[in-house]
Amino acid sequence: MRKPVLTIFYQFNPWNATIGGIQTLIKTFIKYAPSEFEVRLVGTCVDSKKPVGEWQQAEFAGREISFLPLLTLQNDNVRSLIPTTLKYTAALLGRCFASDFMHFHRIEPTIATLNWQGEKTLFIHNDIQTQMQAKGDKNAILWRRYPAAYFALESLLVRQFSQILSCNTDAAQLYKQRYPKLQDRIAYIKNSFDNGVFYPLTKDEREVKRRELASRLGVDEQTRFMLFAGRLHPQKDPILLVRAFASLNEPGIHLLIAGDGELGAEVRAEIARLGLLNKVTMLGAVTQDTLAQLHRVCNVFVLSSAYEGLPLVVLEALASGTPVVTTQCGETPKLLSADSGVVCSERTPACIADALRKVLQHPGDYPTESCVRIAKPYAARTVVQQVYSEMLHRWEQRNSIAIQV
Repeated sequence: MRKPVLTIFYQFNPWNATIGGIQTLIKTFIKYAPSEFEVRLVGTCVDSKKPVGEWQQAEFAGREISFLPLLTLQNDNVRSLIPTTLKYTAALLGRCFASDFMHFHRIEPTIATLNWQGEKTLFIHNDIQTQMQAKGDKNAILWRRYPAAYFALESLLVRQFSQILSCNTDAAQLYKQRYPKLQDRIAYIKNSFDNGVFYPLTKDEREVKRRELASRLGVDEQTRFMLFAGRLHPQKDPILLVRAFASLNEPGIHLLIAGDGELGAEVRAEIARLGLLNKVTMLGAVTQDTLAQLHRVCNVFVLSSAYEGLPLVVLEALASGTPVVTTQCGETPKLLSADSGVVCSERTPACIADALRKVLQHPGDYPTESCVRIAKPYAARTVVQQVYSEMLHRWEQRNSIAIQV
C-alpha cells in the first residue's frame, strides 16, 4: 500500500536562517513525521540561479522530503513592497499540488486551492480579532487597512477546510462563533517545541555557559542576560522592549536581541538614543541550536508583543528552564504560573521593567523545575506525533471505505 502524502504550504526555505514560530512549527512537523508518511513542502528558494517550480528530493533534520520552491525569496525576515504572501499566492495560481493531506499556515494562498481534492487543514497562529484591532503602524499587517475585505475573503475560503486548528483558545472560539456551521471542524491545538533541542542545564552547567557567553561578548563575567527572540516587526514591538530595558536601569544586566526584520534600523537608533550601546547586543537571525544555547543561559526571556497566538519561543524558553515576562496578549498569560513568569498588567516600559526587575531580583521564585513543568505538555514528540497518528487513522478509514465501495 502506498504512503499517505502530506504537502505543507508556506513561503519560506527551511535551510535558510529564518525567523518565526510558523517556520519553526513546520520544521518540527517535518522532523517528527513518522515513516508512514511521505512529506512534501512547497516553499521558496534563496538562490535566484536555482530552478523554481520543480520538485526535488532533499533532506531536512535527517528526514527525506520532496521540496518545490515556488519563487525566489532571498530574505524572508524582511518585508518587501509587495507582500510575500501575495507573491506566493500568485505563483500558486493555475497549479495543482493536491495530496491526501494539505497544511496551510496562511489563508490567502488557498484562493488557488478551492478545487483541489484532499483533506485541507488551516492553522491559525494569531488571535485575528486582536491583530486587526491593534493600534500603531497600519502597515504592520496590511489587512488592518481593509478588515471587511479580509473577513469577506476568509468567509469565501474557510469552507474548503476539513480542519481549522488554532493555538489560541480565544481565536478558536471566535471562529466557532463566526462560522457556526463549521464548529465541528474548528479546534484548539497545542503549539509544540522541539524537546530534542530545547532542554535545561544543571545549575552549575548554566553558570559555566553564562560566563562563557559573557567572555565572548566582552562583558563582565558576572553579567546576567535577558533575551528577546523574534522578528523585528510591529507585532513584537521591539521598540517598547528597548524602552522597557532602559527603564529597568538594573546594573549588570545585558539585553540580547536575536532576530531581524524591517524595524532593525529603528531599533538600533533607539538603542543609541537611549545610551544603551554597551548594554544591548543585536545578534541578528540565529540558528535554532544557537537560540537553544541562549535560552539555557539567560536569566529571563521577555515578550513585548501587541498580539500573539501562543509563541513557540515562549515554550522554548520555559523548556530551557528560563522564566518568561510577557505582555497581556495571546495564550501565554493563560499558560504561565506564578513560579514560571510574570504577566504585565500594562503594555508600558515601566510595567515591563517592573516585571523584569521582579524576576531578576528574585530568581529563586522562578525555579527551573517549574518552568520545565509548564512546557512539558507541549513537547513535539507528544503533540506532533498525536496529530500524525490521527491523520493516519483518518486516511486508513477513508481507504477502508473506498475498498468496500
